[in-house]
Amino acid sequence: MGVNAKIEVPVIEFCSSDLERGTDGWHHLCKRVREACETYGCFEVVYKRVSKKVREEMFGLVKELVQVPLERKQKNASPLPYHGWVGPCSQVSLLYEGFGLGDLLNLCGLMVTHAFGEYESGLFAHTEKPVSTVICEDQVSGLEIEVKDGQWIKLSNLSPSSFVFVVGDPLKAWSNGRLKAVNHRVMMSGDKDRYSIATFAIPGEGTIIKAPKELIDEQHPQLYKDFNFMDFFRFAFSDRAKNIESGQQLHAFASLSPPISD
Repeated sequence: MGVNAKIEVPVIEFCSSDLERGTDGWHHLCKRVREACETYGCFEVVYKRVSKKVREEMFGLVKELVQVPLERKQKNASPLPYHGWVGPCSQVSLLYEGFGLGDLLNLCGLMVTHAFGEYESGLFAHTEKPVSTVICEDQVSGLEIEVKDGQWIKLSNLSPSSFVFVVGDPLKAWSNGRLKAVNHRVMMSGDKDRYSIATFAIPGEGTIIKAPKELIDEQHPQLYKDFNFMDFFRFAFSDRAKNIESGQQLHAFASLSPPISD
């Protein structure tokens, strides 16, 4: 399906003065973030306090890590999905390589999508399985989101001070379907590799995803059962889910009602 360049996701600048809880700026910022997550499932974050120098140093280290010999990278293994080294494979993409560096609350993904002469999938279309994701790209764009059935837009021309925030399936369940878990992918062409750093919000073992009672009423019945986050996370990368489209895995695992369209 085609890429529509006319639609643009919201661009929201995070200023220090607006990050003080309870102020008018804070409430306005919260409203813009909520609306972006409801409509698009993502938005561009402009945050200038992370300097260009810091970003360049980080991506310099990522490029060094990618050059480590394959046999050494393969030793960085983990039973958890996307933890440790993930090499090119048919389940993700033959152009993708990633490193998952995690603790109990967050997983930092260091990813490279290798260049290809034709327009090819660098990372297959999917919704996020962590609660949320913050993505930082390095010069080469490639991230695309699906705004509605088969209509994709490329997130190009991002500001050098930008990050991209993406709603994950668990956040959609927590919001009782109000927030959109957006389908997104990476498409590549040309002779340059694409490097990105993504921070995934991953709750600790035993965390239950449960919609607040304030978000459930007669007009908004509960859409998903309460569920253990890690059970869902493991399910999404298991053999049981391999034939289920990524955007339907939450429904298959936890739905209390028929599928609803985003």
